[in-house]
Amino acid sequence: MVEQARASRRAGRDHDRSLLLRGAAVVVAAGLALAGCGTVMPGAVVGDRVAGGTVSASAEGVGAGVTDDAVKVVFVGTDLEGVKKVTGFKTADAGDPEAQVAALEEWVNANGGIGGRTLDAVFKMYDATEDSPAAEEQFCNQITQDDRAFAVVLTGQLQSNARPCYAKRQTLILDATLVATDKQAYQEMAPYLWSPAYPEYDGTVRALIDTLDEKGFFEGRDRVGLVADDTPINRRVVEGLATSMLKELGVTPEVGWVDTTDLGSLFQGNEQAAVTFRSEGLDRVMFLGGARLASIFATVARTQEFDATYAISSFDSPGFFVNNPDTVPPEVLQGMVGISFNPSGDVSDAQLPFPRQGPEQECMDIYADAGITFDSRESARVALPYCDAARILQAGAADLTDNLNASAWGAAVQGLGDSFVPATGFAGGVATDSYSASGAYRVMAFDDTCGCFQYEGEDVALPRP
Repeated sequence: MVEQARASRRAGRDHDRSLLLRGAAVVVAAGLALAGCGTVMPGAVVGDRVAGGTVSASAEGVGAGVTDDAVKVVFVGTDLEGVKKVTGFKTADAGDPEAQVAALEEWVNANGGIGGRTLDAVFKMYDATEDSPAAEEQFCNQITQDDRAFAVVLTGQLQSNARPCYAKRQTLILDATLVATDKQAYQEMAPYLWSPAYPEYDGTVRALIDTLDEKGFFEGRDRVGLVADDTPINRRVVEGLATSMLKELGVTPEVGWVDTTDLGSLFQGNEQAAVTFRSEGLDRVMFLGGARLASIFATVARTQEFDATYAISSFDSPGFFVNNPDTVPPEVLQGMVGISFNPSGDVSDAQLPFPRQGPEQECMDIYADAGITFDSRESARVALPYCDAARILQAGAADLTDNLNASAWGAAVQGLGDSFVPATGFAGGVATDSYSASGAYRVMAFDDTCGCFQYEGEDVALPRP
């Protein structure tokens, strides 16, 4: 009996190693293609803020990149064309981001500028194929030291050292990247880090777990597989908020931590999580932290002979699953449910007419005046958060002249409250203790009849920490 058990265990280990090797061959291309898809280590920054996260307007003078006549702002574009050509992954053409930035510059300057000054918008492309902590640091140095920008609009920068670098250089960060940043990180990098388009991470985690409970995702189960990005921020949220909420529901998470700093560790961590979940007999999996986890996990899971029902959010780029059936098998989508706060990456225009009246239409009009049009909301997935960044930058600076700096600007933005509504999302979310402009989500589920994600119900206010 003992020898039989040992033989069985050896066979199981050999089987797992074989599956891992097969999986590596399949997902190396997937990892490469998703290297720059969007979706932080806290920085030791002393900002001008008061207890509770409210930004103080006590700072005087102007920030770097501000002259008597102009305000320099760098808009970052992420170059994914190289990886798309290598892998054949499908996504809607996002157009010419440099032309989009030029259109926003023209509109801002034709409508009062930034605090009465001309917007000097500089466009820089970041190569996703070269993404690494060192590359992020070098890029930050260029923008903060060479360009001396007042603000930077980030897209696709996923390394944990990126945002602290700008904050330590006292550069305003308008983060248009789908990256998980919790309230504590915003407070630690105050008054420099803001999201003009997406919500604070804490609220989305609360909303996701509440939604999954209401939809019966955990019904009949006391354990769930949880694939998590291994960053300080995500560890804080997973080990604190998420684990606490799940245990209150009688569910214990089996966490598969994934190191996302390089492609090798990214797919290796996902593979190991799939092997662990299979051996534990789990059939429900959720993802926290974004950082391309869901897409790669779903791709490697089939090579590990692991089947499960998945829960996702906008951080996981749901549109990828629908657009790439050759990479992600259709059966993976069965029963998939979650929350959406980014329609451009989640649902088709048939599910939500494009453009919607209000900020989204206003942004499309700005681009149309410059001769730029979009075939779909997905093709505007970069243009919309760019537009939100320009709009909130202008709104916060409207009454600032002599004291155009990050602290005074932040206090003005928090004073706007939820009257600022992002074109990228559903409702405003800025408050006296908030650094995010997005304040609502919708429940989202995959529908077999259309082969697409659909919304269930109307806007739901995101919970506040």
